[in-house]
Amino acid sequence: MKNLKMKSARAAMDLSQQELAEMVGVTRQTISAIEKGDYNPTVNLCISICKVLGKTLDELFWEE
Repeated sequence: MKNLKMKSARAAMDLSQQELAEMVGVTRQTISAIEKGDYNPTVNLCISICKVLGKTLDELFWEE
């Protein structure tokens, strides 16, 4: 399932996939794969992404 919430939060902060990737210590391809739903990130990576984007785990990763 695509993670449009993460993509939207990243875009709202005017961050590219590359910039977010560098901030959380992964590759741009990893960020792309998470947004496309092709990769299930670890909890630690989810937390790092949430901290950078100023969101909670529920806001970005909870499926409704």
